[in-house]
Amino acid sequence: MRYLLLICSDKSTAPPPPQAEMEAMVRGHMRVSEELRQAGKMVASERLRPDSEASRIRVKAGQRQVMDGPFAETKEALGGFYLIECDTREEAVEWAKKLPLREGNFVEVRPIWPM
Repeated sequence: MRYLLLICSDKSTAPPPPQAEMEAMVRGHMRVSEELRQAGKMVASERLRPDSEASRIRVKAGQRQVMDGPFAETKEALGGFYLIECDTREEAVEWAKKLPLREGNFVEVRPIWPM
């Protein structure tokens, strides 16, 4: 089964990390990515650009509306993801626990509906 590991941060409590901490986190992600590849679990992973560069499409009064970011009503920001293949939810959670996180960040583990 495939699982999406969504890397999120609480924008209201998590200021941007110092450069050295960011570089350490990137190295940590690279290490986990390599472990996932070597284990044959990696499907895809990407770091996302900030929500200020995002767009949302909503339906209001039957019409589609495009809204450009940032989105003030959202306190959580999606920063990246891993799409992995695991036998169980517990295995996916164990991989998620290896990802580097700082205070105010979290990883959401979501199973994907098979197509």
